[in-house]
Amino acid sequence: MNFDRASEWLPSLWAGLQLTVFLTFASMAFALVIGLFLALAQLDARKKYFSWPARAFVELIRGTPLLLQLFYIYYVFPFFGLRLDPIVAGVIGLGVNTGAYLSEVFRSGIDAVDKGQWEAADALGMPTGLTLRHVILPQAFRIVIPPVGNYFISLFKDTALVSTISVSELLFSGQLLAAQTFRYIEIYSIIFVIYLAISYPASLGVRSIERRLRISSR
Repeated sequence: MNFDRASEWLPSLWAGLQLTVFLTFASMAFALVIGLFLALAQLDARKKYFSWPARAFVELIRGTPLLLQLFYIYYVFPFFGLRLDPIVAGVIGLGVNTGAYLSEVFRSGIDAVDKGQWEAADALGMPTGLTLRHVILPQAFRIVIPPVGNYFISLFKDTALVSTISVSELLFSGQLLAAQTFRYIEIYSIIFVIYLAISYPASLGVRSIERRLRISSR
């Protein structure tokens, strides 16, 4: 193992890492919107026109591999006239997949809010939308912060899958370098360390937030 040419590889890996970070934040923003929408759509089972399609969509996404979803968006959609840029396809695939899982997190968070909060808002004559925005969701968001943080870290690592649809993120950049230089051990070791150097502190940060929220709720 020889890292004498590491300085030559770092610019490409840095460019790949920047795209990985962009994919993570863009996909997470997309996932938060989708997750909250799906959770609210399933909130009232009496509204079957919303709850059933939302539930079916969540089960469809959760029941199929993320890699297959990416392939479907990037390679199958063009047969229906929808050809997407690889980065856009990656953001949509990662965002939809994570959003389906986050919808369950949001739904659990909303369910965890004391029923008395709903009853109190109802007694004051607040409409459902206003109750959600000003009473329920602020409390639910506080509950779901730790699990959302964990999904964010998982999403950062899952971005490596978009290398399969030609997105030049960190892993794809490393694969190109390895193919050119035949220094597979060194390059993949550097990528390994980069992922760990970002994921591990982020995990510690999520645990710290979780502990603080647990203490403040006592």
